[in-house]
Amino acid sequence: MGHHVGIVGFRGYSGAELVSILRRHRHVESLLMEHRSDVATDSALRHPKEPRQIPATADAARGEKIEIVLLGTPADVSMELAPVMLSAGARVIDLSGAFRLRTPENYSRWYREPHTQPELLAEAVYGLPEFCRERIPDARLVANPGCYPTAANLAIRPLTDGGVIDRGAGIVCDAKSGVSGAGRKASLRTSFCEVTENFSTYSILNHRHVPEVLMVSGLEEREFSFTAQLLPLDRGILETIYFRAAKGTVAEDILEIYEKRYAGEPFVRLYKAGRAPDLRAVERTNFCDLGVTLDEATGRAVVVSAIDNLTKGAAGQAVQNMNLMLGLAETEGLL
Repeated sequence: MGHHVGIVGFRGYSGAELVSILRRHRHVESLLMEHRSDVATDSALRHPKEPRQIPATADAARGEKIEIVLLGTPADVSMELAPVMLSAGARVIDLSGAFRLRTPENYSRWYREPHTQPELLAEAVYGLPEFCRERIPDARLVANPGCYPTAANLAIRPLTDGGVIDRGAGIVCDAKSGVSGAGRKASLRTSFCEVTENFSTYSILNHRHVPEVLMVSGLEEREFSFTAQLLPLDRGILETIYFRAAKGTVAEDILEIYEKRYAGEPFVRLYKAGRAPDLRAVERTNFCDLGVTLDEATGRAVVVSAIDNLTKGAAGQAVQNMNLMLGLAETEGLL
């Protein structure tokens, strides 16, 4: 039978990705937890491993002995459901931004609304395994990182730790995402006619994912410029990160920092100096691919970071965290 895991928000893109990943997971039986009362409870799809549906209530979670609930819901719904599931004895992995930031004040600034569960916000463990692995197995509540910050922090944090960035010159992150990153809810901005054969930017200088990058990378806000852009694709994130390398740095120095930091990490892949990943290389995988190019004469450096926004940027990373919480191999269901 395996571990019982509930999925709330399974009708959304990240939730549907969770369902797909957990179908091939050998140690988990997933259940679809319906939190909405205005939708039909039956599915039009037929699949030999289609999970059962139950209501997203504490009683249902107790009755099914659910160990972990994966919340693929908007932040306000996650703040409502997380304490309910915790009270039922389940642990929670939240894929929204509800519990990623450390203080209600920071949350209110970037999300422009009050936080209704400040005690849980303070308790939540940030779930970027490559940097937070020690705290995740014992956590009751894990905040799954955002897709843009995942790609950015895996590229930037080792370099700030290694002291090879001239921070006085600033860092620019030019980030491009497929449309599924905006969620499934209909909007004019993400409609077909607006997106197809188009390329646009949004949330300039005030994107809500910026504080996650600052929190993990150790950068100050004045040092980091981030611009999000919408690609006419369904999935994938490619970030081109520009900075000035510290005097005397060569490309091999940067690669050596990455190699030491990510030795043994199953989901980070490094490219040779001067080579860069693309979206096709990471599509439908839980990998983050990194490529470095450096002009040693001027110190101009570029790191390209590529992930699938629905996998390493959302559902895949949530399963990675779930595996850690259940004491399973971190790669289970993902390789």
